[in-house]
Amino acid sequence: MQIIQEYFPNLSETQKEQFAQLLPLYQDWNSKINVISRKDMEQFYEHHVLHSLGIAKVIQFKSGTKVLDVGTGGGFPGIPLAILFPETDFFLVDSIGKKIKVVNAVAEAIGLKNVRAQQVRAEELKEQFDFVVSRAVTVLPEFQGWVKNKFLKKSFSNLPNGILYLKGGDLTEELTPFKGKVKTFELKDYFKEEFFETKKVVYLPA
Repeated sequence: MQIIQEYFPNLSETQKEQFAQLLPLYQDWNSKINVISRKDMEQFYEHHVLHSLGIAKVIQFKSGTKVLDVGTGGGFPGIPLAILFPETDFFLVDSIGKKIKVVNAVAEAIGLKNVRAQQVRAEELKEQFDFVVSRAVTVLPEFQGWVKNKFLKKSFSNLPNGILYLKGGDLTEELTPFKGKVKTFELKDYFKEEFFETKKVVYLPA
């Protein structure tokens, strides 16, 4: 938990409590439904919570922003972001029902009122959003194809509406189709832990 407060020192008491509750909740759910690899649970706050919050180093979601989290799995990056931005609306989707069951249970247990979750494929959604976030569910060109019609026209944030994608490694080839449009933020510029050495937030405007 300390690691979260170190990088986000202005949390309210409610937010601190919500972040603190995540580990026991995910440990409990993970014993029933494997949503996070066992090995990764030891580094839960660094590898999952702080990694998700990397997006918050790139953008501050304003009140009333609508965010879609595609392929959320157990709720990442959506749940940590929803704790940090209580005035932003988050819709978490995944094609696997048992993962959505965990997301709903965790959101309810910590009292998140700004989270909805549904078992559905992104392509099937009719709704539109300001931003789409995700944690490396596929290569970006394919991902963009799933969500390209999901954006509201009007932007009111410090970045125009678009995709905020958490990825790692060498992305040169993957990002070639978006040359000149895409912007990459290195998480090692914000977080000193070795885990973030090759991790990035990739921003692609709608």
